[in-house]
Amino acid sequence: MFLEDIVLRGYIRLLPLFPSISCGTKQVEYPDNVFFYSQFPQEKELKGEIIELDSIFFRYPFRVRVEGDKVIVMDLHGIDYYAHLFQYPSFRYLSSFGRRGDSPAEMLSIENIRFYNHNIWTLDANKRELIRLGFSSSDDLLLRDEVVTLGEDILRPLDFAIYNDTSFIIPDYSGDSRLCWVNRNGISMSKIGTIPSVKKKALQNARPALAQAWRSFLDYNSHNNVLAMVTQLGEVLEVYNLKDSTYVVRIGENGEPEFKVADGYGIPTGIMGFSDVQVTDSAIYTVFHGTSFKDIAQQSGRLPDGGKYIYVFDLDGEPRCKYVLDHYVCGISVNETTKMIIATDVNSDQPIIKYHFK
Repeated sequence: MFLEDIVLRGYIRLLPLFPSISCGTKQVEYPDNVFFYSQFPQEKELKGEIIELDSIFFRYPFRVRVEGDKVIVMDLHGIDYYAHLFQYPSFRYLSSFGRRGDSPAEMLSIENIRFYNHNIWTLDANKRELIRLGFSSSDDLLLRDEVVTLGEDILRPLDFAIYNDTSFIIPDYSGDSRLCWVNRNGISMSKIGTIPSVKKKALQNARPALAQAWRSFLDYNSHNNVLAMVTQLGEVLEVYNLKDSTYVVRIGENGEPEFKVADGYGIPTGIMGFSDVQVTDSAIYTVFHGTSFKDIAQQSGRLPDGGKYIYVFDLDGEPRCKYVLDHYVCGISVNETTKMIIATDVNSDQPIIKYHFK
């Protein structure tokens, strides 16, 4: 199994028999495009407003996506369905989709959801399928219109972004590169990047394990051609400007993802890092946890899931603002025009939180 099986509670399973790759790093060992940060120029507290929903019970509302008059909430561990469609901004329930099951029209897992050209795309990692859904004539149902089966050379697709009408971007977990470009036939066309780690032994001898430790969430904005990735462990932001081919890495005070391997299991030794990222037209918004796995283990599940921080970076990855929240959240949808953030709180029976920011 892979690092998506990380605990959201504190425990990782990895491919067996890889050597330990937990070790310290020194800033001087990194290349010139790697920069370090420890604080933000601004820090502000945000108070949330709970949006009451009375029609849906969520088990783990991990993602929220808003576009126009529609909002989708993705339930990572949904009982019957993995995603639910609501009217926005009223949050009136419309319908559910992504039925759980192993038939051809059902899903075994869900990783992310994207709006694109009045359609919805989602990823089923267990079936290795990207699925396009279109709105019904009544505009309140989503129907499966297309399935893209991913090639076997794409190792365990755990997230995706839409690059254009004909291709997707998917993280590469072979360890040989960082990102894959995949066409609408599910075929890998090209790969770029490398894992920005200074752990030379791991890069030479345990790349798949290292790639799993560097499991990242990503987002791409076609208006400015900026793609951002944030690590689920540690505190690393990677920014690709696909227009001018520049690449910058920003590492916070918690450093690279850290884990050790024992009896075929990867045990996190650092922190739970980021859980979501959104590239807007002017900034990069991320959800940051910062909880150590030592504390998670000692508290035996009593700690809330999620992060109390939204870190904001400019499009070059420079720290801009740190928002301190009054809820622990996992997913966000940011609207810079209305200055509003919709977030998901997996710890609450009323999991949708609305924040206003300046």
